[in-house]
Amino acid sequence: MEPIYKHQFTVSEIHVDRFGRVKPSVLLYFVQEAAGQHCSLLAVDHDTLSHKHLFWAVTRNRVQITRLPRLGEKVFIETWPMPTTRVAYPRSVVAYDEKGLELFRSISLWVLMDERTRAMILPGKSGITVDGTLTGKELTVPRAIVARPMEGAKVCDVGYSLLDRNGHMNNTRYMDWVDDLLPSGFHREHPAQEFTVCYLNEAREGDEIALSYELSDGPVLTVDATRGSDRIFSAQILY
Repeated sequence: MEPIYKHQFTVSEIHVDRFGRVKPSVLLYFVQEAAGQHCSLLAVDHDTLSHKHLFWAVTRNRVQITRLPRLGEKVFIETWPMPTTRVAYPRSVVAYDEKGLELFRSISLWVLMDERTRAMILPGKSGITVDGTLTGKELTVPRAIVARPMEGAKVCDVGYSLLDRNGHMNNTRYMDWVDDLLPSGFHREHPAQEFTVCYLNEAREGDEIALSYELSDGPVLTVDATRGSDRIFSAQILY
């Protein structure tokens, strides 16, 4: 089997913001969906892993944007697993438009979790092998985002519609919360150029998540989300 999997999306109304540009959360959806399709071919998909009481979870996402695709465009995804590390299964994506020009690229860190204990299972103890490759197009793994005091504050609730089959808030949906911290007027003039999301703990149905945030020169938006004393996620977006 070819190490690089190719998948195509057509940008529809549900994928775009009020300005007709694909939302950052949808870029993560494209990445997740293409990875899922590839995992099915590699026999490490959700249903197969469920028989072993395992599931995939993302711990970090970094996306570097050349141009946000727009309504009606076709997006051509190339994705491949990188060599497995001691703790994670990194995966790369590069996306192109119909002219073959790059739209965005990403790197994500995937880990295996135990369905019953919700604990991470190291690759060496999971029995799951994914052969990796390197093409030279890979982004570097994003660093952790250090928590710090910030003036902006908002509380968000984890509702039913945010959950995925793993019973927690889907990794793609956090960027919708982040986008909502800034008004349309800002987004109109400042499309995202690059963003990183670090997922630190699961967000489950009924959780009340406190967001702290700050917009600094760049402009750069930094977000830190907590549930009590637990950090749930952090994000940083360059506009």
